[in-house]
Amino acid sequence: MAGRTALVVGATGLVGGHLLGMLLENERYAAVTVLARRPTGVVHTKLSEHQVDFDTPGTFAKLAAADDVFCCLGTTIKKAKTRDAFYTVDFTYPMYVARACAAAGARQFLIVTALGADPRSSVFYNRVKGEVEAAVLEIGFSAVHIFRPSLLLGERKEKRIMEGVAGGLARVMAPLMTGPLEKYRPIEASDVARAMVKTALMDRPTTVHESHHIRRIARGD
Repeated sequence: MAGRTALVVGATGLVGGHLLGMLLENERYAAVTVLARRPTGVVHTKLSEHQVDFDTPGTFAKLAAADDVFCCLGTTIKKAKTRDAFYTVDFTYPMYVARACAAAGARQFLIVTALGADPRSSVFYNRVKGEVEAAVLEIGFSAVHIFRPSLLLGERKEKRIMEGVAGGLARVMAPLMTGPLEKYRPIEASDVARAMVKTALMDRPTTVHESHHIRRIARGD
């Protein structure tokens, strides 16, 4: 189907930045809308960018129409500073966006969560990721695709020293992570973005994509 429309939130992040570029270059997408708190700095004839207040869903409800919605919103507890602030970015904002887009007629919702996401987890981070997955599944989209990447590799705009160290070690260890350990291998953010676009264009039913599955989709394995 030609002339699809996409909506992206989290386009200034690591995965979202790659995703935005891929959507704009994909000939099957006629228009791409970005809702963001700060400018992406991207200029393209297919791009419609809007700075919004995610705390006030009514301010972007009229902008939420799209065939495919890509949610790459997320932060870290260190950056958010408090659990409440983290919960707002990783649960409340995605839910506001999902509800607005569903009401506007979106068919698919594709969201990045994390390896180990589980609403029953004793780990706060994993529990919130699992809770947002469960909540989105209840909204009523024709299809929901959940992407659970392991440690993300790629150049971030902001430096995360510990993630950089972990990423370096993970690259060295990755060849040894086979079999049951495969899903724990680090994954390039660009591979996550590529898998999201490919999945959206397949028009498949609701699926949870673990990290090793994401890599295979991205690389056509």
